[in-house]
Amino acid sequence: MTLLLTLVACATHAPAEPPPQAPAEHHAPGDHAPEHHGDHATVTHGFEDVERWSAVFDDPARDAWQKPAELVAALDLPAGAVVADIGAGTGYFNAHLARAVGPEGKVIAVDIEPGLVAHMAARAEAEETPQVEARLGQPDDPALQPGEVDLVLLVDTYHHIDGRVDYFTRLRDDVRDGGRLVVVDFKPGELPVGPPPEHRLAPETVQAELEQAGWQLSSAPELLPYQFVHIYGVGR
Repeated sequence: MTLLLTLVACATHAPAEPPPQAPAEHHAPGDHAPEHHGDHATVTHGFEDVERWSAVFDDPARDAWQKPAELVAALDLPAGAVVADIGAGTGYFNAHLARAVGPEGKVIAVDIEPGLVAHMAARAEAEETPQVEARLGQPDDPALQPGEVDLVLLVDTYHHIDGRVDYFTRLRDDVRDGGRLVVVDFKPGELPVGPPPEHRLAPETVQAELEQAGWQLSSAPELLPYQFVHIYGVGR
């Protein structure tokens, strides 16, 4: 909140200016990280500066390690599927997802920053992807409808969300039977991109929280050098 929510999650603050190649975890002067406890956000900050975050999220150097085409291909999305990208930010993944679901499918690109939502709407028009809908969410609500989507994707967004167990418990109702939740976030330890280590969540923490929310881990493919990929099904 993708982040990212960007996401859906919340807003971000931290001490230093981030390296331009890192994604939705960069920090601005005056940013701060709240204490870690329970399922609270590990870091919050704002993404109001669309031009700044476009330079960060859409830096061509990101493709080498984010591997957007490979990641979307691994999701094996059928034509006509409905996908929600929560914390979609500037829409980095939108065109890749649109190609995967085809003209009969739909990509709901959710963010809590109005400026980013407007940016994604203009981007969808420029990229000629009418199946992309940019949608304004709230920190505690992705603005999805019950049974609306086949797959929910969060890239670099999960750790921005407060009250994650409640959030993802409610999110189950928005996913159709047989639907999936995909969480992509930075691995622990020192990495050349991404947020400081103290702002990351261990994959085991993510899994434990989501299992508490009623999701079951179905696979964890090793696709990316700096991020883990968790694919969950609804444990109804």
